[in-house]
Amino acid sequence: MKYDFDKVIDRTNTHSVKWDKSLLEEFFGTTDVLPLWVADMDFKCPQPVIDAVKKKADEGIYGYSWHKTAEYFDSISGWMKRRHNWEIDNDWIVFSPGIVPAINVILRTFSIPGDKIIVQSPVYYPFFSIIQNNGRQVVNNQLIYENKKYSFDFDDFEEKAKDPLTKIFILCSPHNPVGRVWTKNELTKLGEICLENDILVVSDEIHHDLILKGYKHTIFSDIKEEFKDISIIGTAPSKTFNIAGLKNSSIIISNEKLRERFTNAISGQNSLSLPNAFSIVATIAAYSEGDEWLDQVMDYVEDNFRFLKGYLEEYLPDIEMVKPEGTYLAWLDFSTLGMTDDERKDFMLTKAKVALDSGIMFGSGGEGFERINVACPRIILEECMNWIYKAIKSEKE
Repeated sequence: MKYDFDKVIDRTNTHSVKWDKSLLEEFFGTTDVLPLWVADMDFKCPQPVIDAVKKKADEGIYGYSWHKTAEYFDSISGWMKRRHNWEIDNDWIVFSPGIVPAINVILRTFSIPGDKIIVQSPVYYPFFSIIQNNGRQVVNNQLIYENKKYSFDFDDFEEKAKDPLTKIFILCSPHNPVGRVWTKNELTKLGEICLENDILVVSDEIHHDLILKGYKHTIFSDIKEEFKDISIIGTAPSKTFNIAGLKNSSIIISNEKLRERFTNAISGQNSLSLPNAFSIVATIAAYSEGDEWLDQVMDYVEDNFRFLKGYLEEYLPDIEMVKPEGTYLAWLDFSTLGMTDDERKDFMLTKAKVALDSGIMFGSGGEGFERINVACPRIILEECMNWIYKAIKSEKE
């Protein structure tokens, strides 16, 4: 079927984190803003998912639910084979309500307080808090930004990996917020360093289905046989099909000993083994029948990126968009405005009246940047940019 992503859906008063007035007030101190911040889409889910959830709702009983069926696991492994050419055994898949909760469990299971955990800023900001909240130390291997492109600092990574206190590396692949889709060669080099230094790689690949044309996502553990024994892969249908609120992710671990320890921890120690009833049927429907919707939504997202690039070139040539390779998140450099990060944040909220994710949220290297979610109807993206343009123009007059 043909999906209409231009349709504007009113998400106010729907308990939406992105649009709820009380949350906007809490996060931004105002409700008078257009929100293009948190990473969920303003598009309806695939119709097969909607149908499956409606059918489940019609049952009228929403008791404890069990996901461990061949249909559930086959839908996940089938998707990985079909979309990523990644052969996985159903036994490798461990349910978690989310990748962030899973990383919390991983940190407590495979490290001790005081251990060091490598991240690569600017990066998904919850990484910092979950490391610190679990009494571990954040070790930052900041990405290099040169010639308007991001890359790994391998020398710095290797130096920090050699520290005997460094036990885990959290990889963001594709990278949020900078939009890089790491190449196989880049990931291989990082993996070899981790292999040499006995470091566990936790690869958050939640955006791995959201790849733009001309790029290819590489599953970290599938690069070479040795990487399977040092890696845990986090995937989910949540970003892919806009069902984050249903709380379902797959933690895929091929190494039996790692998987057994993680499963015991997430199920026995943390009691996170039961999904909600709607997430089961939604996941099965999404992975079994969601290809057509995803292909169409990614075409639309690419068109939105092209629109944004063209808009900046025509109206705001001093603002640079880092070339996106994956995700639906634009990473824009506003440093030429000459504002501090606090000044720019206030400017966006009070003058432009748009709610974005300020780059400093993502750690060092995020200074001067803003993250904009382009997974919305074109008219909303255009309105957001018009408001920014008018505010900047007014500021200069």
